[in-house]
Amino acid sequence: MWRTIFTAGGLLAATCCAAAEPGMAVVQVTGQRDGGADAASAGSVGAAEIAARPLLRTGELLEFVPGLAVTQHSGDGKANQYFLRGFNLDHGTDFATFVDGMPVNMRSHAHGQGYSDLNFVMPELVRRIDYRKGPYAAGDGDFASAGSARIGLADTVPDTASITAGQRGYRRAVLAGTTVAGTSADRLLYGLEVQRNDGPWTVPEDVRRFSGVLRWSGGSGEGGAEDGWYVTAMAYRNRWRATDQIPLRAVAQVGRFGSLDASDGGRASRYSLSAGRQGPWGGGRVELNAWAVRSALDLYSNFTYALDRPDDGDQFRQGERRLMLGGDAEYAWRGTLAGLELDNRAGVQVRSDRVSPVGLYTTVARRTTATVREDRVKESSAGVFAESSVQWTPWLRTVTGLRGDAYRFDVDGRRADATIATPKLAVIAGPWRKTELFFNAGHGFHSNDARGVVDGVTPLVRTRGMELGLRSELAPGLETSLTAWRLGSASELVYVGDAGTTEPSRASRRRGIEWNTQLKRGSWRADLDLAVSRARYTRPAEEGDRVPGALERMATLDVRHAPAGGRWSAGFDVRYLGPRALVEDGSVRSRPSTLAAARIGYRFGQHTRLALDVFNLFDRQASDIEYYYASRLPAEARAGLAGRDDVHFHPVEPRTVRLTLSHAF
Repeated sequence: MWRTIFTAGGLLAATCCAAAEPGMAVVQVTGQRDGGADAASAGSVGAAEIAARPLLRTGELLEFVPGLAVTQHSGDGKANQYFLRGFNLDHGTDFATFVDGMPVNMRSHAHGQGYSDLNFVMPELVRRIDYRKGPYAAGDGDFASAGSARIGLADTVPDTASITAGQRGYRRAVLAGTTVAGTSADRLLYGLEVQRNDGPWTVPEDVRRFSGVLRWSGGSGEGGAEDGWYVTAMAYRNRWRATDQIPLRAVAQVGRFGSLDASDGGRASRYSLSAGRQGPWGGGRVELNAWAVRSALDLYSNFTYALDRPDDGDQFRQGERRLMLGGDAEYAWRGTLAGLELDNRAGVQVRSDRVSPVGLYTTVARRTTATVREDRVKESSAGVFAESSVQWTPWLRTVTGLRGDAYRFDVDGRRADATIATPKLAVIAGPWRKTELFFNAGHGFHSNDARGVVDGVTPLVRTRGMELGLRSELAPGLETSLTAWRLGSASELVYVGDAGTTEPSRASRRRGIEWNTQLKRGSWRADLDLAVSRARYTRPAEEGDRVPGALERMATLDVRHAPAGGRWSAGFDVRYLGPRALVEDGSVRSRPSTLAAARIGYRFGQHTRLALDVFNLFDRQASDIEYYYASRLPAEARAGLAGRDDVHFHPVEPRTVRLTLSHAF
C-alpha cells in the first residue's frame, strides 16, 4: 500500500508502508509520461510526479505537458498565458483543457476566444493529467489543434491540513480528506482552499481566493475504474487588483513592478455540478458524463493608458455572465474482422453556452462611463466521433477516426450555422528492442467568436497536422521520445494588446522538433524537454510573415531526489524560453528568459512534513510576457505628445520563498 501526503503545492511524497492506519484513505499513484499512447507526443502524468514539483501558480499544472510554457501578463486571478508548438496560445486558444470531464475553454468570451482559467482547481485533488499534442484524437474537437489536457480529480485523498506562508503577503490554507460510508464503497471527498497574496507589485494584488470541492463517488476497482460513478460540486470565487504590462519607457517613472492604473483588476466566480457513470454494458464499456457550469467575470484593464482618452484614461471593463450545460456519452467495444482484432469506440458530445450579457465598457477607476457593445450570445454544438484500432500484425497497428461537429451561433437574434468533418489517422509500428515508431495525421479546428461569426467571420477554422515520432527505452529507467511535426491553420487567432482580445488573421503554417527524455535511477529522477519551432504566415503581406508571439525555442530540466523511507527530499528545475518575434517582420523581438526553482522537503515521522520552495532561485530580471504596440503615458498626454510604439512587458516575480507545513491525520 501507499501513503500519500498532500501539501499546498500538491503531493510531497508517496511512501510505501506496510498497512494503512484506521480511517486513512489509501490510494496508489503513478507517474508515467509516455505510456500506452497512439502518438509519441502523448502521455500521462500521475499525482506523485505533480506533487514533487513546486507550483508558483495553479495554471502551471499544464507545464507537465512537455514543451508547454505558462506565464502571466496581469493579475493572478486571470487566466494564464500559454505557449506550445510555436503558438502564443493567449489564454487558451488552440489548446483544449478539461477538468473532471468539463471543458474549461470558454467560447465567445469577453476577454478572448478559448479563455481557459484553471484557478478554480486545487492541485492537491488532481489524480492525473492525460495530454495529447496535435489534432489526431477523434475525441478532441474545438480548440484542440495544438493539443489537449484532461485533468482528472481523485476520488480519495488522506485527511490532511496544510498551511503555506511566503513573502509579500502570501498565505494559503488547505483542508482535504475523504469519508468512507462504513463498509460500503461510497466515498465523500472534500477540499477547501483559502488564499491571500499581495505579490511584489507597487500596487498590492490583494488576492482574495476561495475554492471548495465535494465529490461523492463509488464503485468497484481503483477509484471506481471498473464500474463506478461520481457526483462533484465545485465552487470558486476570486477578486484582485492587477498590475498589467507596462512599456519599457515607463520603468524609470514607476519601476519594474509599478502600475499605470492602480484600479485595474477583476472579479471571477465559477460554480459547477458534474456527474458521471462508467462500467460494462452490452458486451462493451460505456462512459457517461453531464455537467453544468455558471461563471461570471469582470476584468478591468488599461493597456494603452491615455492613447484614446487623454483626460479619463483608456481603462475598460470586459464582463460576462455565463451558463454552460453539456455532456458526453462514449461506448467502447472489441471485435474481429477477417481474423483481425479491433478496438472500437464511438461517442457524442453536446454543449450549450448562454452568455447574457457579454460586453465591453469604458470605465474610469472601475466606474462605467459608456457601453461600447453588449450582446446576448447563445452558442450550441454537437459532435459525434468514431474510432477504430486494428492490429494488423504483432508489430503494426493503425487507428482511424472521423469526427463531425455542428454549431449554431445566435447573437441577439442574428443566427449562423456551421458544420465540419475532421478525419484522423495513426500508424504505430513496433516495438522492436523496446522502440516504437509513430505516424499521425489529422484535421482539427477552432471556433471563432459568435459576435464575429454573425458579422461574416469564418465560423469554424480548419487546421491540418502531421507528425513522425519515435519512442524508446534505451536502457532500464531511460526513456526518450523524438517528434517532428507540422501544423497548418486556415486562419490565425492573434492577441491584440490594446484591445485585450483576439482577432482572426491570415493563414499560418508551423513546424518543429521535440525531444523528451526521462531517467530514473533509484531515488533519482530527471526529465529533460527540448522544443524548437518555426511559425510563419502563408500569405504574403507587406508587414512580414512572422507570427507575433510565437515561441521558437524552449528547454526545461527537472531533477528530483526522494529516497524511499528517507526524511529528506530535494528537487530543482529550470526553464528556458527563447526570443519571440513581436512584429510580423521580426525587427522587434522579445528577450529570452531562464528561470529556476528549487524545493527541499523534510518529513517528521509518518504524518508531518515541511517543504521549502524557492521560485526564481537566481533572482533573474526577466519578462513573463512582452508585446509591441502603441500607447501613451498620462504624462505624455498632459504634455500634448502623441502615442508611441514600444515594447510592453510584465516582469517575472523576483526570488520568492514559500514554506509549507502539512499534516495527515
